[in-house]
Amino acid sequence: MALQYPSSFQIHQNFEKLTFQYEPQLSVESNPSLSTCSTPSTPGSPIDFEIQIASEDDRERIREFLQNFFYKDEPLNSFLELINEENPRCYDLEKFTLQDLDSGLNLLAVYDGKIIGVCLNGIMQRGKLEEEFVCEDEKFSKIVKLLQHIEEISDPFQKYPGVDKAIVVKILSVDDTYRGRGIAKELMSKTIDLAKGRGCGFCSVDCSSYYTARAAKKLGFELHYTLKYEDYKVDGKSVFDPVAPHKAMTVYTQKIS
Repeated sequence: MALQYPSSFQIHQNFEKLTFQYEPQLSVESNPSLSTCSTPSTPGSPIDFEIQIASEDDRERIREFLQNFFYKDEPLNSFLELINEENPRCYDLEKFTLQDLDSGLNLLAVYDGKIIGVCLNGIMQRGKLEEEFVCEDEKFSKIVKLLQHIEEISDPFQKYPGVDKAIVVKILSVDDTYRGRGIAKELMSKTIDLAKGRGCGFCSVDCSSYYTARAAKKLGFELHYTLKYEDYKVDGKSVFDPVAPHKAMTVYTQKIS
């Protein structure tokens, strides 16, 4: 994962649109997608891209992007075969991931009019759990229950006793073609900027992927909680056994100062 800042950028209207020109260095962006498995990619040639705040009007474009670069390859989705030739779409998954697009917290990386990266975020508050998601898809309900379980038992607010509000990164994904150009890093950087403006004290990332966890660590996030998939059981039976190296659900956090 690239750890170099862009050589130049322009800021317009309080981060509603930012233009970057990234000069690739000798670093590698190993996996810029939350909960996806991909191999490291070497930096390519510089490109000018914009970071824009997403809205409900972008729903279909974002859905198509996630269909191509996130939904199928996320380790838990892949293990359950949530998306396959027989069932190319999971509507509960789409509904779950595309909530609150008008919150002003969701970001798009856009190059030549095309979405090449997304970062979907939300706000969490001390002592308040997310509203229960009603799920009809039997397979996806297993993932929702795991996420709810993680939310209940990990409680990152324990680590930050003076903080009552935080931002949580729900999905971070970059087009395969443009990986290695620092796009994920800039999406995360602007997420932190948005969080500061909302009075958030820390940023939290739930990682179902080994690569995501490694990426979070390289960005300066600290491990807060780990649950091995083999230890998560329902009625005495393990629910998930994704392919190696994805062996645990982890929560990483970073203080916002």
